[in-house]
Amino acid sequence: MQIFLARTQGFCAGVARAIDIVEQALAQYGAPLFVYHEIVHNTAVVNRFKTRGVIFVDSIKDVPAEARIVFSAHGVSPTVVAEAAAKKLKTIDATCPLVTKVHDEAVRFSNEGLDVILIGHNGHEEVVGTAGYVAPERLHIVQNAADIERLAIPPHKKVAFITQTTLSIDDTRELILKLRARFPRLTGPVKEDICYATQNRQDAVQELARICDMIIICGSPNSSNSNRLREKGEQLGIQSIIIDNSDELKPQLLTDKKTVGISSGASVPTHLVDDIVRKIQLHFPDTIIKTFDNPEKNIIFPRPII
Repeated sequence: MQIFLARTQGFCAGVARAIDIVEQALAQYGAPLFVYHEIVHNTAVVNRFKTRGVIFVDSIKDVPAEARIVFSAHGVSPTVVAEAAAKKLKTIDATCPLVTKVHDEAVRFSNEGLDVILIGHNGHEEVVGTAGYVAPERLHIVQNAADIERLAIPPHKKVAFITQTTLSIDDTRELILKLRARFPRLTGPVKEDICYATQNRQDAVQELARICDMIIICGSPNSSNSNRLREKGEQLGIQSIIIDNSDELKPQLLTDKKTVGISSGASVPTHLVDDIVRKIQLHFPDTIIKTFDNPEKNIIFPRPII
């Protein structure tokens, strides 16, 4: 058997930055340290921080007054920021800079008085945060073509679109084309807001699909970009599964496979992928590992002073 490791492995720059911010906060201020939502969508990362005194909350109401709290990489709405200020919380913002860019666009379009169409998964933490930067009466969240058909906006109006960063670029492009067909005066960002890490991982899965019999995606169930990678493999006609860690891998699935591709979400530590490779090698000792050059190895986002 041959294992092809996708050329994108390990944390993306936004995830690495967020995790580093929590590490710095723990080192500087100690525990307990509160984090609003999961810092990133990965079970292993979250559990490791829990053992070190990090408390993850889904409501500012659950944080004691004047405590210290980190906003997750997915970003938060202005309402959450205001609630934290009202309780005199000491806030640290770990929002991914690419998500912040979408927030800025949301504010700009909303201030221009435009209806803003947010392409994303309703209820996802990033979408909830971004939605807060648009005037409620101008906000429209769409997930699919049917949602676009139901939009009660006159076709002649000038409208704007923004996107969740961790969607499939192909699905997003299709929805944007449908929006352009329905709203000729549609405006949007200079380029689509699919982040570089999402794009690179989509491309890497497409590359694996050309040479592999099966694709394994390492990622947590609540990770949007990980689930999109599995869907991408399936769309390309290749059996694709998503697992959180090596314990979830059933070796019998690989019995008749000659070439297996392994990819991972942007919030997955490299050691989880290494564990999967070791488990495969344990059951298939003659396995050969193939790797590619990682295009993200030199991408780093600046850390804030905390």
